[in-house]
Amino acid sequence: MDISRADLIIAEHRGDVTVLLATLRSADPAQRAAALGSLHRHGSLSNDVLATALSDTDRNVRVRAIELAVTTPDIDLVSMLSDADDLVVETAAWALGERQDATSHTIEALSEVATGHEISICREAAIAALGAIGSPAGLAAILSGINDRTPIRRRAVLALAPFDGPEVHAALQQALGDRDRQVRQAAEDLL
Repeated sequence: MDISRADLIIAEHRGDVTVLLATLRSADPAQRAAALGSLHRHGSLSNDVLATALSDTDRNVRVRAIELAVTTPDIDLVSMLSDADDLVVETAAWALGERQDATSHTIEALSEVATGHEISICREAAIAALGAIGSPAGLAAILSGINDRTPIRRRAVLALAPFDGPEVHAALQQALGDRDRQVRQAAEDLL
């Protein structure tokens, strides 16, 4: 069902859940993503609809679904770390770092992305998430970022904030000599 942008706005304004649900079948991914947001704002976004949106063919719809699922612990976002699209993986890592219910499975999956993903922004997002979670189980993956590309080194130093111990101190000492001023500054601030 394709409706005009104006009709979609009217449906959202009126809280017409029937039209919003029908819009999820639109050929236009922008309409599908907008309908997800509208359903969420009206308290009518079910877990089933959200789970279906996570497997949408369009990456922007999947990203929007991840953003909306942050506060829905029943929705599995760990599987989204295996998505073929780097924006989806990056968003999933961010979302997992925002959740309060990190399991060992979550930390393990984030650690795999942090240490092995070919796209650097995905590694960076996973390291940030591990730092936000603050579990000792993710520390090794964060420490691996100290020797990665500059933005990842910056993120890794910041992600060390909740940790302590000799390996953390050694990594921060190493970062004090980094060629990047921001890495050095972050390490100095933490020490």
